[in-house]
Amino acid sequence: MSPVNPTELSQPSQSDNHQPSSGNGKLLRILGVGFGLAVTIGGTIGMGILRTPGDVAAQLPTPTLFIGVWILGGVYALLGAITVAELGTMIPRSGGWYVFVHRAMGNYPGFVVGWSDWLSTCGTLAVIAMVVGEYTSVLVPRLAGREKTIALAVTLAFAALQWRGIRWGSFTQNVTSLLKTLIFAAIAVAAFTLGGKTNSGASLPVPHGFAFFGALIIALQGVLYTYDGWYGVIYFGEEVRNPKRDVVRSMLGGVLLVIAIYLVVNLAYVYVLPMSQLAGEKFAAGAVATKIFGAHGDSTIRVLAILSLLSTINAYTLTAPRILYAMSCDELFARRAARVNRGGTPTVTLLISTIVAVLFIFRSFEQVLAALAFFFVANYSMAYISLIVLRWREPDLPRPYRAWGYPWTTLIVLLGSIAFLTGAVISDKQNSLWALAILAASVPIYLVVRLLSSRHRQPG
Repeated sequence: MSPVNPTELSQPSQSDNHQPSSGNGKLLRILGVGFGLAVTIGGTIGMGILRTPGDVAAQLPTPTLFIGVWILGGVYALLGAITVAELGTMIPRSGGWYVFVHRAMGNYPGFVVGWSDWLSTCGTLAVIAMVVGEYTSVLVPRLAGREKTIALAVTLAFAALQWRGIRWGSFTQNVTSLLKTLIFAAIAVAAFTLGGKTNSGASLPVPHGFAFFGALIIALQGVLYTYDGWYGVIYFGEEVRNPKRDVVRSMLGGVLLVIAIYLVVNLAYVYVLPMSQLAGEKFAAGAVATKIFGAHGDSTIRVLAILSLLSTINAYTLTAPRILYAMSCDELFARRAARVNRGGTPTVTLLISTIVAVLFIFRSFEQVLAALAFFFVANYSMAYISLIVLRWREPDLPRPYRAWGYPWTTLIVLLGSIAFLTGAVISDKQNSLWALAILAASVPIYLVVRLLSSRHRQPG
């Protein structure tokens, strides 16, 4: 095959023939609804619900508006799940957003979505591991100054666990997500039983007119960041035993569980803290714990946070390799990277993903991560557009589940995503420019990857 040229940017590669090269193992179709729920909870509920409520309350400082924006964010996530579930059952491949966009729009759009998603997943994994290191060093003063060492140890430990196979990874995800759910339930129970009802009516002034609209957009941005992860099961499509049924149940059930947890926890925050104190609080869960447990509150919440974050680390350690694996199968990364061991783990892409996460831990890439954050809602938008494109271009493709309320539900979440991106660009022009720079840099990287891939396929 001749070397790649720019016209290939819109041409799809062999997305339907994505089997690894001869002699490799394959992904194992052993996952059920329980894992789908666990990976949704594990990948969604992290530091956001512990910290973001203070920022949201600062923008909408009344209990009604505060809880209302969390409900609105939950509805957005639910409508997104209703839309994406059709793609997940129609194209049951592991790899996440990349799989859908590549099928609908071709090589280059799929490449951009895949690489941005993979890099941001590796970077987020590193950030969460660093938080675990920071909290551990506070709890154990002898470990002060060794935060990066702790983060490295946690990252490598979960990578080693995944190397053994998907059965180990899925079992760990189920256990840690159940533990996380119990932790947040315990926080809520403690708040309602030991916190004592606060004067939640002591609210701050609410902005009016355009100022209110701006505050609502900023608050909603924080809420949507906190809900990000509701789509976790789409990264494991070809490993789910019955994707026609279980993908839908996992997505919708997972989103509803996350909404319920977020609403209960935020109601607990409002119950314990007056809005004047909650507004602007950088660590809302810590403030609530201090109010309940006094001097021991900070240590208590840090221990609970560490236990909770382990579930998120496991979910991201599972997710990142499967994005790169799917791209390798489609020759948008090294074909030889699509190797799977007997346990069902894509070992080469797991190794590469772990190395990148370690680099994020030991190098300062905050600017890159901030820019990549712009792509997460952009990836939503691309998936919603992909559904519309495939409905039009491949109307006869089997659809075990069809998005409820299509096209209106899909258009609502698509317009919501566009509005979110517009607000993000307006409020953060510097990182918007960095995101555009990353997008521009992807063109030569893509062309090099395709050139190397074509040379590898040439005989002799």
